[in-house]
Amino acid sequence: MTQFLAKSNVSLSQNYKIFHLFSLDSATMASNKTELLLNAGRMKFPRNILHFLISGILVILSCMVVIACQKPTTDIVKESKEAPQKENPIPDLTQICQNLKNEMLAINAKRTTLAIEQVNQDIRMCLPLMKPAEQMELMHQSKRMYQQFLQIERTSEQQQAFENYALDQAAYPTIQQSKFEQLNLRDQYLLRHKGQAYIELSEQTDDKIVYRRSPQYLAKVFAPYLTAPEQVFIENLAEQNTQPLFKNHKPDIEAEEIAKRAKFWQEYLQTYPTSPFLHDAQFLKNAYSSLLFLGTEEAPISTSFENQTDIDAASWLVIERLAKSNDGELSAQAKKFVHFLTMSKEQRQQKIQISEKERTKLENIPQLLALSQLNQYLNLSPIDFKHVKKDCFSDAICSNS
Repeated sequence: MTQFLAKSNVSLSQNYKIFHLFSLDSATMASNKTELLLNAGRMKFPRNILHFLISGILVILSCMVVIACQKPTTDIVKESKEAPQKENPIPDLTQICQNLKNEMLAINAKRTTLAIEQVNQDIRMCLPLMKPAEQMELMHQSKRMYQQFLQIERTSEQQQAFENYALDQAAYPTIQQSKFEQLNLRDQYLLRHKGQAYIELSEQTDDKIVYRRSPQYLAKVFAPYLTAPEQVFIENLAEQNTQPLFKNHKPDIEAEEIAKRAKFWQEYLQTYPTSPFLHDAQFLKNAYSSLLFLGTEEAPISTSFENQTDIDAASWLVIERLAKSNDGELSAQAKKFVHFLTMSKEQRQQKIQISEKERTKLENIPQLLALSQLNQYLNLSPIDFKHVKKDCFSDAICSNS
């Protein structure tokens, strides 16, 4: 019995020590972790099951407390090792817009399409910050930028090689590589990047082809940031000039399309009477009306304008339909055109007043006399499309030729 009590006292003493360790604060517990484990390892468990269980539970709890006390330290160390992340610098928009004109002037025939696309992106960012006058100035400067970019100095042999290659490529896209290698290096670069940065080839005659900035450039880059009259003008003229109007000085579109364009510009003038492009819209309305009712010197719609049978069939169908409608000024002109064909030469002379000088000059040239009278009767302004002073047929805005 005495031995059993002695052994019980030892066990209780050891358990008391373990319990005392458990009650310590975390700092003390951390420092005594090793001592605790050694004591626990040397401890002889009693035969009494209750004492054995109490001892085991206290040991487990002690270990858990030590581990729990040490965990925050690990987290702190981990956080301290993480390097602070650098923020991406924000572009200075004011500085970009101040340097924009200089960037545009720096574009030349040695630069890449990537460089000009970057300038175009800067233009998009700066346009909303500009006044209307500044936007118009930038628009005209963009034309000069592309002229500099597309300027090429060729020898006569290189010029001939370019025209042969470009014209043949339009007809035969799988042209031989050997012909490509004969071109000026800048031509080789531009042809490889055709379609990028709004660069395209435009066939003006059967034997002349040139690089040009696509009319869609102004419609896509500038128009979204302009006022409604400017936006409508640019987007529609860009669409109309996607393909050249003339080929070999003859209209390359049908009479139906000519009438559609004449009507559009008539309605534009009614909708936007104060448009900054007012005079250009008036020119376009007159130009397409003249093409519809007169044609060009190389392709007149009639040789004498004496009667219906003397009129180009496709043009007559369109004019006759317009004469039966009430579509404003264009319909009124179509009605007068039909009436003009019914008048005799004497009636025309009496009803249509032209200067005596003009009459004397043209009296022996019936076709030109009829053209002059018809111009006067329909209130059209004569246009020499071969030597027109205003170019409204190659871009999305008009410019002086």
